[in-house]
Amino acid sequence: MWTNTNTTEELVTGILRHGPDILEHCTHSENIDNYVKQVEKEFLDYPTPKKEINPNNWFMPNSYKEMDIKKYVLDLCKTQQEIDRVNIELAEYEQRNLLMLLKQMKYIVDILRKHSIVWGVGRGSSVASYVLHLLGVHKIDSIKYDIPLNEFFKGENNG
Repeated sequence: MWTNTNTTEELVTGILRHGPDILEHCTHSENIDNYVKQVEKEFLDYPTPKKEINPNNWFMPNSYKEMDIKKYVLDLCKTQQEIDRVNIELAEYEQRNLLMLLKQMKYIVDILRKHSIVWGVGRGSSVASYVLHLLGVHKIDSIKYDIPLNEFFKGENNG
């Protein structure tokens, strides 16, 4: 049972180890706020995470963890132009060690669809990623609207 006596580090470790259901056991919203701040500090430091999260700690079924996300996304392509763009993007994701994140996004989108939950059409620089479009994260076709990929990775001194 998580109480207000748990440290932020214990709370973060517990959530990363056991999943979001731990949040149900928090007795004070302050613990949740501290958790969010800690996760932002530890893992969400833009442009890339400070720490690599162990693949075993991602909260998704093993079928998603083990899937070949590159093959999955490439199989969704219909034209050579799409294949070329996806190959460039996948290389960028791989260079930044973000392929597990793509698997997580696929899982989240599948869960949203399964439960008929509506989400936004797209927001911010994420719409520059054609891979995210193919995964269903957003509805903006960056090839159709000629949105350069460097808009997605613009915080990384590449354009």
